[in-house]
This record gives sequence, structure tokens and C-alpha cells, in this order.
Amino acid sequence: MPLAFLCSSFNLKRINLTKRGNILSDDTKQFVPYVRAEDDYPQITFKAVVLGILLSAILAGANAYLGLKVGMTVSASIPAAVISMAVLRLFKESNILENNIVQTAASAGESLAAGVIFTLPALILLRYWSDFPFLDTMAIAMCGGVLGVLFTIPLRRALIIEKKLKFPEGVATGEVLKAGTEGGKGIIQIAWAGLAAALYKLGQTGFKLFSGSVSGSATAGKSIFGMGTELSVALLGVGYIVGLNIAVLVFAGGLISWLFGIPLYMAFANPAEVAEVVGNMSGYDAALEIWSQKIRYMGVGAMVVGGIWALISLAKPLKDGIASSWEAVKKARAGKSADIPRTERDMPINYVLWGIIGLAVPIFIIFTQVIDTTHLPVSSGLYWTTMTIGAVFSLVAGFLFASVAGYMAGLVGSSNNPISGVTIATILATSLILLALLGTQLDFAVDTGRAQAAAAAAILVGAMVACAAAIAGDNMQDLKAGQLVGATPYKQQIMQIVGVVSAALVIAPILSLLFNAYGLGGVLPREGMSSAEMLSAPQATLMQSVAEGVFARNLEWNMIWIGCVIAVAIIILDKILEAKEFEFRTPVLAVAVGIYLPLELTVPIFVGGMIAWWAGRMVANRARREGTDVEEAKTKAERRGLLFSSGLITGEALIGIVLAIPFAIQESTDALRLVPESFAPVADWLGALAAVFFIIWLYKVAVKK
Repeated sequence: MPLAFLCSSFNLKRINLTKRGNILSDDTKQFVPYVRAEDDYPQITFKAVVLGILLSAILAGANAYLGLKVGMTVSASIPAAVISMAVLRLFKESNILENNIVQTAASAGESLAAGVIFTLPALILLRYWSDFPFLDTMAIAMCGGVLGVLFTIPLRRALIIEKKLKFPEGVATGEVLKAGTEGGKGIIQIAWAGLAAALYKLGQTGFKLFSGSVSGSATAGKSIFGMGTELSVALLGVGYIVGLNIAVLVFAGGLISWLFGIPLYMAFANPAEVAEVVGNMSGYDAALEIWSQKIRYMGVGAMVVGGIWALISLAKPLKDGIASSWEAVKKARAGKSADIPRTERDMPINYVLWGIIGLAVPIFIIFTQVIDTTHLPVSSGLYWTTMTIGAVFSLVAGFLFASVAGYMAGLVGSSNNPISGVTIATILATSLILLALLGTQLDFAVDTGRAQAAAAAAILVGAMVACAAAIAGDNMQDLKAGQLVGATPYKQQIMQIVGVVSAALVIAPILSLLFNAYGLGGVLPREGMSSAEMLSAPQATLMQSVAEGVFARNLEWNMIWIGCVIAVAIIILDKILEAKEFEFRTPVLAVAVGIYLPLELTVPIFVGGMIAWWAGRMVANRARREGTDVEEAKTKAERRGLLFSSGLITGEALIGIVLAIPFAIQESTDALRLVPESFAPVADWLGALAAVFFIIWLYKVAVKK
């Protein structure tokens, strides 16, 4: 994409605005949005709705493939914003709020795809489904996704206004939208960073000229100490945006797993057990396998405790948010809705509650359709009790974990939000409830049929929660971007539902197409297919192993309990730091995310946070030497780094989605490979050197005078 075209794509009709946005007035300390509350511009227009629907469906398909292939999806908020601005510039009238509306609907497709692909393929792996039935798959995705939208409505006040979390992708999206409207140096900065990141990602994932990661290991006795890093400039940008505190905590979580967890397990576990896990693997691959099968469950335990603690800490803000929403309803009924600023108008809370209650009926019907009496042959009373508990638990757990997912998205962003960890906790809890309810005969070694149906029911609950949590995390980013640019929340919430429905209608055919073309996680739909090109569906495989592990009684409970103890210790440390009024704090979910995520993902986040901190120090010291305003200098440096980081995230995310097309057509991630596999050692060096170049570039931009 030529630089001139990228710049021109942002050249939308300029709104006549004073210079503001993302600032705090010194006298009132009130947030000032980019478009003032008293100003309003067309938002939900016909072209915005059509474009939002199309982009939601396209991004859902692209991310479904990527997620099934490598277990991760690409956050679509910024790519959707960029594409929207490029398309809407073709029309005579367009504005920043209209672009924000398109981006809001479009990003819902990627989020819903994540919730679906992390869970429903587990029904294929259980051999419970032989394909993805359209009505069942669509209904699960749609109900779970709409629940996620409804749950975010009271959460907006609790997390964005009260907690004031970072929401890195939301901030980056807002900066991209503003820079696109203003033009000038800001958009040039984003364009250069985006173009460089896009070319790097193309050479990395497409042409295979640069390695996507580097890793190594050292052996001490029976233990392996592994270390590696993703060479991702998008994660570097995320680290810069979230700052040093969160970046350090996420990295610390990774070190807990890799510096302590894996070596200690290998040193003290039964050698036969270790050999069974690692097989013929050695070095870093062996450490990675131990983390995947054993140590990762520490992250699940830490996430469960962290989630409960997050809910406790959110209780008051959430209560205040709901009370404020009821007050808005009362004002509307009394004809005083004009007293509420446009930028604070959510969907009425009574509509939200009726919507959640209304969704209980189709959710219950879905359970009875997917888990019928032929698959679960128990007494009539026990069957209907099981279905009712499944539906009710979907609603309760959906709200609880949507809150946790929204909180984690505020800490580390949507791309690094471990929705699979939240889902595992749900499936674990559901499986235990079903095991207690349906009896001890539910053992895969004894009663495969009923145990299989019970595991499928747990996966079904997990799917509802995963869709709700994925949508909640991403939508909170969208609502944060909307807050920054001055959007109307209830209009965003309407478009989020539009995006969910659009993606839900296409997700079943896409999954069926991918399954029949490649196969999933060891299951091939027909004879004669090659397993080499099969989609691994790593997250769904993990869900299957948890559900089966409960009923087969071989789950890694020791690791889960160790994770719980670690989380409690971190919470105690955070309270001590709070009492001593330290600026550095230790929110437990940030560490839990680090334990659960691969170490490679936490390293570039840590480096980005270090750059932000070091650049801030350098700029402050220079301002003191020159006798200029320190805070103003730091603010300008932060904005420069933020714009550049937004460009890095934008470029990598856009190319990541575009590359899904040739990969799907050629049925291989090597579709664009230019070099043989023997080029790998050179690619490692080139990738590392390129990553160092981006690190230096980001630092130079931030400290530029």
C-alpha cells in the first residue's frame, strides 16, 4: 500500500473543531471529548450500517481461520477504522463519529469469531457433532454475542468512567480516528509506522523472510530453562500504551511459569510422567510442551481467583453505574432526558434487563436442541433440571466473566485478553456441577455416552460465556474509543448488536467450510485427507481436555491450586502497596494473564512498557535542564509514542487479516513463502535485527524534540 494512498485514505471531511480531545481541564478535571456533547453529527447512517455489516462478516471469517490455525485472533478495531475511513472518503459527507460507528460494528465480527472458534470445535473433537449445524451454531453465537453487548452497558460506567483503565486498543483506535480527521503530522506518523509494520509482517508471516519468534533454552540437571519472544511490533505498541506497571506484571507472570514453574516441575516430578509429556522433544520444545499440558493450569487457577477479586472490586462501581442508568431512565420518563449529555446516554437499563431475561428462553431452547434426551438418557426430571441449570448458569457466568473480560481488556488490551482462560474456568465449574448432579457414573472410561453428552453441555455453557466475554472485552475497547472521540454510547451499542447478528449469520458456513477443507484438531471429516494441513484448533482442544478431564478424573488440580495460592499472595501484596501509597501496584489479573499466556507474548509487551518509561524519563530530564514545563513535555512525548504505537498495531493487524485470504485459498500458511525452510537461521537474525530497529525507532519518536 503506497504511503500516499494510506495518507489520502484518512483525508475525510474535516469537522470544524477546536484543538482538544483526551484532555483534562485544569479547573474542572473533567474529560473533554474530541466532539463536544453539545455537538452532534450523523452516526448511524445507511452507508455506515451496510459497511459495518459487510466488514463484520469479512473479519469474522478471516479471524475464524487464523484462530483455528494458530489459536489467536487479530484485534479488528483499528483495521476496521482504517478500512472505514478509506471507504467513506469516497462519499461526499462523512465524519469521525460515523467512522467510529462502522468500526464498532465491524470489530464485533472478530470478537464473536474468537468466542465461537475457541469452544464449538470442541464438540467436533468430542465426536458429539459431525459438522457445524447452521441453526444451532448461529443461535449459540448470536445469543452469546448479544448477551455480551447487553452486559457491557452497565460495565461502561464501571470500567471506563469509574476505574479509568487504559484500554490500549481503544485509545489507539481513538487516536487513529482523530489523526485521520485532523491530517497533518499525526496521520503521517501513523502512516509511516503502519506501512513499516505491514511490510515487516508481510515479510514475516507471508514471505517467511523474518522469523516470527526466537527462542532458546538452557539445561540444569533435569530442568530446562526456556526463554523466547515474539518479534511482534503490534505487541511492542501495546506495551507502550499500557505502560511500565502493567507490562512488568504481565512479564512477571510469564517468568513465574518459565523461570520457576517448568524447571521445578521437571526437577521434582516423576521422570516417567515427564517423559510421557515431552516424548522425544528436547530443549525449548520440551519446555513449551510442559507449559502447555501442565504449568498453564496455574494460570487458570490464578485467573479464577483474580476474576473473583475483580468482581469484588467492581461491585461498587457496577452498583453506581446501574443506579446511574436507572436515574437516566427516570429522567427520560419525566421528560428530562435533555439533562443527560449526549456522550453519556446508554441504552436504557430497563431495556437491558428485559433483553437479558428475554434471551433466557432461546438459550434454554438451544440447550434442549443440542443436548436432547437421546444423548443424555436420564430421568425426565433430572434432564430438565440439567437443562435449566445450564441455561441459568450461562446467564450468571456470562455476566460475571464478561465483567472480568472487560476488566482484563482495560489492563492489557483485547489482543492479549485470555478469553480462553475465562472459558476454561466456566467449563471447569460447569463440569463439576454436572458431575455432582448427574452422578459418579459419568466417566469416559465407564459410561462414554452420557459423559460425552455432559461434557458437550459444559462446552455449550462455555461457548455462551466465551462469546459474551469476547464481545464484552472488544466492545469495551470500542466504547473507550467512542468516549475519546465523543460518540453517543447507545448508538454504539445498537451497532454492536448489528455487528454480532451479521457475524453470527456467516460463522456456521465458514466453520463448516474450514472443517471440511482442512479437518480440525485431529478429526478429519473424510478418508484420504492430509493431516499436514489440518487446523490444530489449539484452544478448542484445551476446552475438550478440561471437560473430559473432569469426568475422567485426571485434571491438573495441583497446578490449579498452586495458581490460586499465587493469586492470593499477589492480592495481599497489592493491598500492602496500596496501604503504603506506592504508585506501583500489582493488579492480580495482569499477573494471571502472564502466567496463562505463552512467554513469547509477554516479552515484547514488557519491552514496550520499558520504552515508554525510559522515554518519559529522558524527556523529563531534558525539560528540567532547559527550564521548560516537564508535564507538558511528557504529555507531548506520550502522544507521539501513542500515535506511532497505534500505527504499529494498525499495520500488523491489517496484514494479518489480509494474509488469511491466500492462506485459506492455498490451504497453507506457506502460500506466499519465498525462501526454503533451510533459510530459518538467517530469518531468525533478520527478524531479531528488524525488531531491534523498531524498538529504537519507537524510542526515537517518543523522545524527539
